[in-house]
Amino acid sequence: MSQTVVLKVGMSCQGCVGAVKRVLGKMEGVESYDINIDEQKVTVKGNVQPDAVLQTVSKTGKKTAFWEEEKPAATEAEPKPAEVAEPMPAEAEPKPAEAVAAA
Repeated sequence: MSQTVVLKVGMSCQGCVGAVKRVLGKMEGVESYDINIDEQKVTVKGNVQPDAVLQTVSKTGKKTAFWEEEKPAATEAEPKPAEVAEPMPAEAEPKPAEAVAAA
């Protein structure tokens, strides 16, 4: 079964790219791969398991993680706690106003 695995790999130079190419070239089941150093993105296609690709690329010593397409969704979830936090300062404001009114 052919599938595509996308990873974020901390590559800062062509030597890093070469290390990733070397391990992917030796990996069984890899049909093709694309390495984008600017985005630090590695796309691997073939009869491979995602965890196996992650482990193989991690052997280069580069910081490696699955590419998260859902980051915007996670970012959208973050303002919700901020919205919950907003009423707290609003509740805190009447307290000083009550103290001023009492004075």
